[in-house]
Amino acid sequence: MNADSLVDEYLLLGLSFDRLEEGFVDAYTGDPELRSRTENAPAPEPRALARKAADLRAAIADTDLPTQRAEFIDVHLRALECSGRKFAGEDIGFVDEVFAYFDVQIEPGSQDDYREAHRRMDEVLSGPGNLAERLAAHRASDVVPADRLQDCVDAFSSALRDRVRAEYTLPESEQVNYEVVGDKPWSGFNYYLGNYTSTVAINSDLEQQMASLPHLIAHEAYPGHHTEHCRKEAGLVAAGQREQTLFLVNTPQCLMAEGLADLALKSIVGPGWGLWAQEIYADLGLRFDGERAERLSEASGQLLGVRQDAALLLHDQHRSHDDVAAYLERWALASPKRARQSLKFLSSPLWRAYISTYVEGYKLLGGWLDQGVTVADRSALFGRLLDEPLIPSALR
Repeated sequence: MNADSLVDEYLLLGLSFDRLEEGFVDAYTGDPELRSRTENAPAPEPRALARKAADLRAAIADTDLPTQRAEFIDVHLRALECSGRKFAGEDIGFVDEVFAYFDVQIEPGSQDDYREAHRRMDEVLSGPGNLAERLAAHRASDVVPADRLQDCVDAFSSALRDRVRAEYTLPESEQVNYEVVGDKPWSGFNYYLGNYTSTVAINSDLEQQMASLPHLIAHEAYPGHHTEHCRKEAGLVAAGQREQTLFLVNTPQCLMAEGLADLALKSIVGPGWGLWAQEIYADLGLRFDGERAERLSEASGQLLGVRQDAALLLHDQHRSHDDVAAYLERWALASPKRARQSLKFLSSPLWRAYISTYVEGYKLLGGWLDQGVTVADRSALFGRLLDEPLIPSALR
């Protein structure tokens, strides 16, 4: 099988999974004829898809694909083989499932780290009452007024877009459209439509926090998901790497993309993002203590692993929803409502393992970016994440 034929077969295989679970294909910007072929074909059988993935993995060695492209396709076929087996009802251990999907080994976090995070958060939010109560009160005071949400989204999108364009080239025609939706298991979602255009959906079921909104816009748009899609379409896809026209859930792509996006604000604004955001809010007539928000964000960052612990409790140790919700309330200091919202995400058949992309992606890519000694070094490393078909094992 030549390289082009193998890439075609990989694309057809990935697109076929959307017939099993709508939403498995996060984005596809390639040849519409391939999508039509999968849509018009008989409904696929999961075990047949798993076998096809294994056969294509074996065929890679006989192609003339360059090493980096071959490694990229190989780990994605491994992920698809596991998905096919899961859809067929096979019992696969949760840790093994996460490794197959995302190319990382996971383990529980440290409760000592969580206690230290609570101590540091307690210092930032000093006052009467326990920490959970003070955090809840702080979050209530930090909610973006519903009638100002669109103004705030537009302001941060514009400010971040200007910074990204000054640092990294973007196509002149690129654009992001924002819409508010409900009844979703996530706070925000990027739908990349191709031709340098995205729709970013923001979940109205969750009150948007003033401290979190800059992160959300950076994550979904500039320099996060939208920016990465645009750069890879203008670079890799234009250069003939057609496997980059397909973005699939539960693959190493996701871990790389979520890690990049979660580091987006830190990378484009850096230390001092709180005061930067404070000035933007002030221009909109809204009060925001940026320095305090940044200190609280740094302290609570040590709670990163709590939600992955919750997934391990739920799927590896088979603990009850009540036990897992109680764990989230204790260690993540989540309100009962937020704990149940997290459980909704962790319980979704499609998304149950996905929390590891945020936890492990942030740790892996953050450590890799920290190799940059200067601001210019870090900018260059972040640019590589935007532009290259890197996989987790390559960064390790």
